[in-house]
Amino acid sequence: MNVELIVGWPDGSDLAQDYLEASGRVTPYYGASWRDTAAYHAKLDDLDARFDADARRTALGAMTLPPGVSNERLDAWVEKGGLVVTTGQQPGLFGGPLYSIYKALTTLSLARALEAELGRPVLPLFWVASDDHDWAEADHTYAIDSANELRLVRVADPGAKQRPIHRVEFSKELDVALAEFLQVLPTTDFSDDYITLLRDAHDSSATLSSSFQQVMEGLLGPQGLFFTDAANPVVKDRSSAVLLVELDAVGSEALLRGTAESLEADGYHVQVHIMDGGVNLFLEGPAGRERLYRDDAGFRLHHSGEHLTREDILARIQADPSVLSPNVLLRPIVESEVFPVVSYVAGPGEIAYYAQIRVLFESHGMRMPVIHPRHGVTVVEPKIRKVMDKFEVGLETLRRPHHEIASEIAKDEVPADVRKALGGLRGAVGEESSKLLEAALAIDPTLKGPVTHARNTSFAAIQEVEKKIVQSVKRQNEIALGQLEKAQLHLFPEGKPQERVLSPFYYLFRFGNPFMAALVDALKVDLPSGSK
Repeated sequence: MNVELIVGWPDGSDLAQDYLEASGRVTPYYGASWRDTAAYHAKLDDLDARFDADARRTALGAMTLPPGVSNERLDAWVEKGGLVVTTGQQPGLFGGPLYSIYKALTTLSLARALEAELGRPVLPLFWVASDDHDWAEADHTYAIDSANELRLVRVADPGAKQRPIHRVEFSKELDVALAEFLQVLPTTDFSDDYITLLRDAHDSSATLSSSFQQVMEGLLGPQGLFFTDAANPVVKDRSSAVLLVELDAVGSEALLRGTAESLEADGYHVQVHIMDGGVNLFLEGPAGRERLYRDDAGFRLHHSGEHLTREDILARIQADPSVLSPNVLLRPIVESEVFPVVSYVAGPGEIAYYAQIRVLFESHGMRMPVIHPRHGVTVVEPKIRKVMDKFEVGLETLRRPHHEIASEIAKDEVPADVRKALGGLRGAVGEESSKLLEAALAIDPTLKGPVTHARNTSFAAIQEVEKKIVQSVKRQNEIALGQLEKAQLHLFPEGKPQERVLSPFYYLFRFGNPFMAALVDALKVDLPSGSK
């Protein structure tokens, strides 16, 4: 497989970048650095105090196991103080964008590295955030068709109405979207197995979250990845106490606000805004999954405005425990309540909001897991590398708007004699206009304005001529510049890194299992040999 994988860290905020670089400025917000092996060891006492063998066995019951995992492996995990490295993602159509795969593979590699470092069994676990209700973020995917055009495939809204994604069932909408998606992708030696996986995962009885998990299991289960779901009954049961504590925790908002103010005072952008009166919980109500707010009467649902007492909320939970769920800041605490999480593999946005919640972990009697950054990858196919080499451009150049790059390249393509003549003309205008100005001022000082105007007009006319010459060169190089534009589409579709837009199936259909194997080999986590 002749595909280039450029591995690095995804771009993020200043806060995320400082954490990546282990800046001492951010240590108070995280409590530890991902580059410090001692930080992972320091987490063990907290986990052993909260998880005995029975608690670990219960946690195992909330996981979907990968194929081929042995009972001996699972028993050892329970009896020998097993740990988990987690990551997670909101469900996305047909497996979501590429970075979901990169998060998972980083998690797999970190789990192996920590197992060797800590001398304990460590399981890699992917949390499917199925209680999320942002349908517009989850309902689509992109691929590039045979004409090198970016194609958006979106499933019609089956009536999500702000409901958690795990509640939204499909009928014919999913069949239509899948048929369109498969038409975009090529028929290759590798495509049949992936078509079967997609069709099996996206039947008309599926939800977006169940189909997402089934796709991810098909791709990454063979690598040893475990899965769990936010709506899993064991997860709901084990996390109910945390949710109720937070329901009554009037002081959480003040703690989080204090951290947010401290971050802003240090010059950082706050990833998650702290809302006045906002509880770190959502409750399913008349308008779907709604944020809870405190008011004088008890609580209020954000969109519908419905007022509830604590007893009203408890009654709804009693009838259906899944109606209460954590917000983005509380979800990591829920995860660490259910599973013995030693480390979380985070994207740049997650790294930023984890800086806000160390105090929330501590208020629930926990030590925050060590936050480890996920890998980022740019996939460069041979045809794209050929274009990059032809124009002698790298990734940073291709991130810029196409018209800027095209203009610069066109200027470089202007023949040397034309550039020389234009330079000479500018120089002559400048030199002779200076002489004219000096002579004219000796006659009449008021002539400065007309002479200066004539000089500026001449320069403007020369610039206009140069612009027309560059435009002519652009037209002559239209085919070559079109190649450059297509390269940008592959690397930065919609002006964004490809990993945030393209479906992994775009590459899997072309390159098959060797593509996944190359990613596994490229996304290795090497723990430092000592503290840094």
